[in-house]
Amino acid sequence: MKWLWVPLGAYFALPLVATAVMSLWQGAHGYGFEAYARLIHTPEMWHSLLLSTRLAIETIIAGLVILVPAVFWMNLRVPTLRPLFDFVSVLPLVVPAISLVAGITAIYTGPDWFVGTANFLVVPYVILALPYTYRALDVGMRALDLRTLTEAAQSLGASWPTMILRVLVPNLVTALLGAALLTMTIVIGEFTFASILLFNTFAVYINHIGSTSATRAAALSLLAFLITWLAMLGVALGGRRAAR
Repeated sequence: MKWLWVPLGAYFALPLVATAVMSLWQGAHGYGFEAYARLIHTPEMWHSLLLSTRLAIETIIAGLVILVPAVFWMNLRVPTLRPLFDFVSVLPLVVPAISLVAGITAIYTGPDWFVGTANFLVVPYVILALPYTYRALDVGMRALDLRTLTEAAQSLGASWPTMILRVLVPNLVTALLGAALLTMTIVIGEFTFASILLFNTFAVYINHIGSTSATRAAALSLLAFLITWLAMLGVALGGRRAAR
């Protein structure tokens, strides 16, 4: 069965190699790094990347603040609600993104300083990342003896916020890291929400460049893949450390 690695490796490697070759193509001048140099000196690219990074950080914070107490309470007090939590967590996978953004924009009528800015994207991004964030936290908490930890913390006079921050969170570092990195990869590569709401995120900028310059679009695609790969590598390394 070892020979199966050859076609499987080629299946994943050839598109990346072709994209890399395309990003280096300079027409009559042969191959070079002109596309990368032009991107480095393009303010719009940095603005879109920084915007997506900021939205990813905000989404991570909002998602963890909401889900950590909710999943903790579900595992500790009401495990009978697990089927409901599981059902709600997979809804973003089956509901089309266009339907989600249409529903959110129609229902949510918040203040202009929030709805009219790119920060509004955090709302759909938290929903979009819900399946991955919830699963990562749920697996991490089910590996802990929550009842013993809770009773020990309460016997020492810890309040619920103190117990979550100083007892639960330190024992969930791997799960929190996995949820954060998965959320970051989702936000960096998300296109539908940002495009419909007319915000120039990194994925939207890649799509725009793709209609004007194929070589720069290939270079940006490799950069996005590198960010995603590094995030997934962080999840894998975190899982190995936890296993040890």
